[in-house]
Amino acid sequence: MSSQKLTTLVNTFGTSLISVAGEVGVSAELLKAQITRGVSVDNACCAALIGIVGDGIQGTIVIMLDMGGFSSTVTAMSGGMIQPNLEDSIAMSVVGELSNMVSGRALTQAALPGIDVTPPQLISGSGIRTVPAQSPEIISFTLPFQVAGGGKIYLVLSFNSI
Repeated sequence: MSSQKLTTLVNTFGTSLISVAGEVGVSAELLKAQITRGVSVDNACCAALIGIVGDGIQGTIVIMLDMGGFSSTVTAMSGGMIQPNLEDSIAMSVVGELSNMVSGRALTQAALPGIDVTPPQLISGSGIRTVPAQSPEIISFTLPFQVAGGGKIYLVLSFNSI
């Protein structure tokens, strides 16, 4: 994958998370000083994983939230109608919907034809972490976002560089 395509994907996913979150009532600010190459996530309690495939691109997008980020996101996106409970499949589906919306927006903005996404896989539990691939062909980035009202959202992007 070209560095230009990689830069486009990372930038569009970051800006898409901010814009989509704002549209659904979640104020998320990118913590630029904490962006890291590799995977760096603290205290995640839930995650939505989406696969990206096609036209020379193969990778994963993971949106991970700590409890504060999960609570703020579920409350805002449901208008307060759904309680932020990790054991509630409806509350967890909010995280999946956020990942769908962010991915759709990012891929539309990136204007890269021939790319498909997989449905989100939802994961919950204490201390969730992503384990980076031990392959030099895999490039990962972590973009952390501070959520107004407390909590964090992490956007972990991993792409095969071949």
